[in-house]
Amino acid sequence: MAPVFSHGDLRLYLLSLLDESPRHGYDLMQALADRTGGTYTPSAGTVYPRLAKLEEEGLVTKTVDGRKTVYEITPAGHAEVAARADELQGIEDGLTDSVRALADEVRGSVREAMRSLRADLAAAEREERKTAPTAPPVDDARVAAREQLARADAALGEFRARVRADLRTHVARGGSLATSVVDDLTAALDAAAREVTRAIRG
Repeated sequence: MAPVFSHGDLRLYLLSLLDESPRHGYDLMQALADRTGGTYTPSAGTVYPRLAKLEEEGLVTKTVDGRKTVYEITPAGHAEVAARADELQGIEDGLTDSVRALADEVRGSVREAMRSLRADLAAAEREERKTAPTAPPVDDARVAAREQLARADAALGEFRARVRADLRTHVARGGSLATSVVDDLTAALDAAAREVTRAIRG
């Protein structure tokens, strides 16, 4: 992949980020990742040497805030950013082009990986068809029974959901739930279960 920043551009771009507000090193790395849509995430080994150079040149200062070192631009740094505004705009334009190029490469890699995966799956499917034993004839009665079982499961699930929702809503609204109601529900369910068992056993 082509580099996102040309030689010297990253230094100026870091200075422009500090021109917006003081930041610590990780915040600068995150800002660069955000500005490039995640296509470019610089390492600490890339960012910190440039910050040290900016400090040597008197363009930024650093202060320790707990476990973090915060970098802040100096008046000289502000002056350089202002003087190189046109150059910064060119960096922004080039950054946009670089990010688009990186995104195109990523998309191409993903498409190629998907094509390869589809080819592997197709080959595996062909191999499985060649080695798989001949499927036994489908038992129509068993298929029908499974379809009816699915219907029964759906009906039971719907019944349970409806009754449960009614009971919960009633109690949530402050209603009482008498023991006799639960007893009657339990008895009705037991009776229904016995009828189903009797029916399926013939």
